[in-house]
Amino acid sequence: MDAFDTTRPNIARVYDFWLGGKDNFVADRELACTMTEVNLGIPAMARANREFVIAAVGKAAEAGIRQFVDLGAGLPTHPAVHEAARAVNPDARVVYVDSDPVVVTHARALLATMPGIYAVEADITRPDEVLAHPAIGAAVDWAEPVAVVLAAILHFHDDATAGRLVAAYADAACAGSYLAISVFSGHDDDMEAGSRATYTAAPFWIHSTADVGRWLDDVDVPPNCSPPTPASGGCCWTGWTCCPRRSRNCSG
Repeated sequence: MDAFDTTRPNIARVYDFWLGGKDNFVADRELACTMTEVNLGIPAMARANREFVIAAVGKAAEAGIRQFVDLGAGLPTHPAVHEAARAVNPDARVVYVDSDPVVVTHARALLATMPGIYAVEADITRPDEVLAHPAIGAAVDWAEPVAVVLAAILHFHDDATAGRLVAAYADAACAGSYLAISVFSGHDDDMEAGSRATYTAAPFWIHSTADVGRWLDDVDVPPNCSPPTPASGGCCWTGWTCCPRRSRNCSG
């Protein structure tokens, strides 16, 4: 586990700054501002992503989903996933999962303060471990429909890894579940190259709409699925889809 270091930019804290949060330090703000110089649309993209997440969670809740798993949840922000879910289903259960111990500490202090809301430290790149985690197993019944959120996290993984993660979590969810995915993408080669060279908090990859489409090859995308949409001033691919028909059946 890496020691807590405020002198190095951190993925969650940089994103927090773009969303107008306060859980960030000088190194995070400096990188966020430098990235914005490369692509002026980045703050708008971050906000558009958050709007997508809340809309997706609300849509799942309206469809009757009562359990939600937010993978790579990041630092708490409002409205939070559980707030969006419980605005529709007051008894909805929500699990926030992140590998950053500081993020999880914040989530436990600020979000997991009432029954049915959980914050779990786990590495989402190890789906078997995540799915077998006792705290997640106690909170989520995978034999019942669940909404799985993979928002603004898959661009930190190469195409093969991202596809593997989508498949693993989609396969774990029973039919009638929901899967929400968003990734930052790009349409300008110079901007992409500049963004990748400038962002020092972690390696990241530019995934196209075609890439995401391949990840969803075995997923049932309903006719009313929200299509990929660019965010204002930038390139934020957002998608909404039902989980695979080939996943295991729900109970009942």
